[in-house]
Amino acid sequence: NELYAEGSLEPVELAKAGQFAENRYFDKPSGLMDQIACACGGAACIDFQDPENPAIETLETDFASMGYALCVVDTGGNHADLTDCYASIPGEMKDTAQLFGKDHLRQLDEQFILSQAQTVRKQCGDRAFLRCLHFFQDTRRASQQAEALISHDIGSYLELVRQSGRSSILQLQNIYPPHLPEEQGISAALAMTEGFFAKNSLCGACRVHGGGFAGTIQAYIPLDFLKEYRIWMEGVFGEGCVTPLKIRNLRAGRIA
Repeated sequence: NELYAEGSLEPVELAKAGQFAENRYFDKPSGLMDQIACACGGAACIDFQDPENPAIETLETDFASMGYALCVVDTGGNHADLTDCYASIPGEMKDTAQLFGKDHLRQLDEQFILSQAQTVRKQCGDRAFLRCLHFFQDTRRASQQAEALISHDIGSYLELVRQSGRSSILQLQNIYPPHLPEEQGISAALAMTEGFFAKNSLCGACRVHGGGFAGTIQAYIPLDFLKEYRIWMEGVFGEGCVTPLKIRNLRAGRIA
């Protein structure tokens, strides 16, 4: 963008270029969420009803001012052989939508899917049914999380993170690869973090981060316990596994 287009490309155009490269040249069936987050900067609430023109609302977010550190924990997992796992999630949701003559699941609603539960389970399977429920419920939670951040209601936000995390385990089922049940770094990191909260009687939250199946979790740790949490997790995942993040409210661009 800087070298060849004089910085003229808008963030969403950059995001689409990144998605195109992933889809076409790396055979990764990615959407636009991560790319837009990187290109636009800051915390963002994104609606993809029109994928060519996603509606983006940026949010001013400072977890430290609310007493928490947002951390990612690297469990050491590898994403190289997990493309089929990632593809199965949108694939099963689209299969369910097409069962009822729609292109996308958001053209239906949760009550309709519940009313057609037996048909969905028979035609698409139990996992597809559960993943559809996660889609509708987590879409609602995302809007509620944005509202909580806008009103600086960290308690409600963390509870929604916990709910979303439980749904990822039970319904979306993206915590470990189904063909590699012996590799459960994400499960171990979540269990260790929950154990840390219980041991210290803390109100925190954790959930799988990103596409799941391997890689990282996100954890919201009270600032006074961040050092202790790092030591706790490094005992299992190695030195440097915990990275506190601060969300930068700047779009992608050239650093002079």
